[in-house]
Amino acid sequence: MSGKEIISPLESNTAYVKITPDMNKIFFAVTICVRFFTDYQTKELTIFSLATPSHANGFVIFRGDGGNYWVYIGDQGIYFWGLPDKMNEWNSVCGTWDASTGLTQLWVNGKPSARKALQAGGSISGTLSIILGQAQDAYAGGFDVNDSFYGHETDVHMWDRVLSPCEIQSYMKGEVLSPGNVVNWNALKYTRHGYVVVERMQNLIC
Repeated sequence: MSGKEIISPLESNTAYVKITPDMNKIFFAVTICVRFFTDYQTKELTIFSLATPSHANGFVIFRGDGGNYWVYIGDQGIYFWGLPDKMNEWNSVCGTWDASTGLTQLWVNGKPSARKALQAGGSISGTLSIILGQAQDAYAGGFDVNDSFYGHETDVHMWDRVLSPCEIQSYMKGEVLSPGNVVNWNALKYTRHGYVVVERMQNLIC
């Protein structure tokens, strides 16, 4: 998938991409990074949705309007305010979580959020259901058009550790020094469902 993007060109509760992770285990730390492009400003967008059999919101990143984001882990959520939010431009988002402290953080376009507590002492366990394009209100299902993603996504990676600030900044600059060991965009295993387009990214330099 290197150099390609996933396009969700209309609002739908049937269109999505299901990703097969490279490992399933008990996770006590994660980093998830994704780039997205949209012109939707007033709609909640599900950027990344990970569910387990016991938690529909195993690890979910939502984007609201005006630079507001929120993260759910194990069906508990927390808001992050005042982060960058560009229309018709690529936005780079990374979310990190460390179970030992519960500290959770979002980075958007190089800007870090405050670190906030979420599910300290918890874990993410069970067979992962990872979906782009929809929020999972039930394991691998329960889609609602009002929570769907509408736009483009690319460079999706997931690690089983918290990346350092320098590693995250490298991703923000378009570099991935060490691809995700749970989800690796460059060797992505996925299936398409409904009206989703996968194609090479547009070359804007002529």
